[in-house]
Amino acid sequence: MSKQPVIADNKPAKVNLLKDQEYYFCACGRSKNQPFCDGSHAGTSFKPLPFKAEKTEDAYLCVCKHTQNAPFCDGSHKQFTKDKVGQEGPGVNSNAS
Repeated sequence: MSKQPVIADNKPAKVNLLKDQEYYFCACGRSKNQPFCDGSHAGTSFKPLPFKAEKTEDAYLCVCKHTQNAPFCDGSHKQFTKDKVGQEGPGVNSNAS
């Protein structure tokens, strides 16, 4: 069983969040509905991250799955080249930038 998330892309997804709406952020990187969960984590140790939008706004959500500010992008995707997309990543660590 995989313990590291799949790098779904090496750039964030711009999404429109609606105030007070609950969303389920994909943490495993396997969802076909990035950056949101579609249940593809079944059989892994991953679970989606539920979050509620604090306001209606455009936001950049992490798709590399290595942010330290989930579900929001923190620039961690910059460490991954396009050839790493679709592969398991190293996991979240405190040295990501």
